[in-house]
Amino acid sequence: MESISGVEREIDKVLSKFSGVKEHADRVLEDLMRNTESLKNEIDLGHELTAAQIVILRQTMNKIRDTVHRIASEHRDLHSTVSKVGKAIDRSFVADFASTSREDVFSGSDKVQLLNQVICQHFYRQGMLDIADELAQEAGLKMEDGGKEPFSELNRILDSLKQRDLSPALEWAQSHRESLDTQNSSLEFKLHRLQFIDLIQRGHTGQAEAIHYARTHFQQFINKHEKEIQSLMGMFLFLPNGINSSPYSRLLEPNLWVEIYDVFTRDACSLLGLSVDSPLSVCINAGCTALPALLNIKQVMQQRQVTGIWNGKDELPIEIDLGQDSRYHSVFACPILRQQSTESNPPMRLICGHVISRDALNKLSNGNKLKCPYCPVEQNPSDARHIFF
Repeated sequence: MESISGVEREIDKVLSKFSGVKEHADRVLEDLMRNTESLKNEIDLGHELTAAQIVILRQTMNKIRDTVHRIASEHRDLHSTVSKVGKAIDRSFVADFASTSREDVFSGSDKVQLLNQVICQHFYRQGMLDIADELAQEAGLKMEDGGKEPFSELNRILDSLKQRDLSPALEWAQSHRESLDTQNSSLEFKLHRLQFIDLIQRGHTGQAEAIHYARTHFQQFINKHEKEIQSLMGMFLFLPNGINSSPYSRLLEPNLWVEIYDVFTRDACSLLGLSVDSPLSVCINAGCTALPALLNIKQVMQQRQVTGIWNGKDELPIEIDLGQDSRYHSVFACPILRQQSTESNPPMRLICGHVISRDALNKLSNGNKLKCPYCPVEQNPSDARHIFF
């Protein structure tokens, strides 16, 4: 973000200077045109010029020549200002993205096939069945029909929700009612709520149908959603004057449709054992977040000629925070070395209860003695126990 801000500042300088040069040039040229026109009217070209007129004419020509040179000089200065934008871009955005990757990451046919499967599954999740089938055929992937059927059904229902058609989603929720209840989902109630609101929005013409719908479908949700159902019933009181001007107008906002779209996606994916987001999109988003930091550390390593440290290890050389949305499990960072734990450097619990990494344990050990860095308890390093999160 700081890189973009730096480039924007340079662009603002260019635009400001362009505006200043243009305003100055317009003002000066207008003055010259007025003076030239005035001089033209004063001089009678049909008679020989007097000595005074010759002096005035030469002064005017010199003034025009100086003005042209000055405007040309200002225009040349713009080139240096514009070039600074390019330099800011080159300085802030490194084009060598391949330098942050290792050549052997996707070496081998098995890894390439795995990558193709991830891409193919992503297309299935997005409803691009034709593209996914073509990719599977050309890459020689064996994609079972049962593997793409859940995605086909989900995309069909989501497309219906975009068109504000609740029937497919209600049918799906009713057929999976028991499973949704076990995960304490409110999906079916929210679908019925939207259907009820759609009926009551029709005014008196839909009143009888809305009452019948409420009696038929809301009875089973009384225990969990009693207050919300009471609010829905209160909408009948404001039918004569219009619900749009009533205290229940918030129930007519479009964000309820956005919410039901997200709720259905989350609950359906959870029920089918799928992640809400495509694994491919998760990896790409994480990579885009981490790329600036990786490019910076790569440049530092190249300057200090220590690039082999990165290529020789499986973990990243620095800790990168991807935000709360990208945290899927507990992560331990050593309070001593400030590094995340890995399989080769796991967290170790000392007998005093404090936890440090194995690398920190080895660095702090002095033979058979280890003093906890947080409390004065001395202990044997071999008494430390590996912790599994």
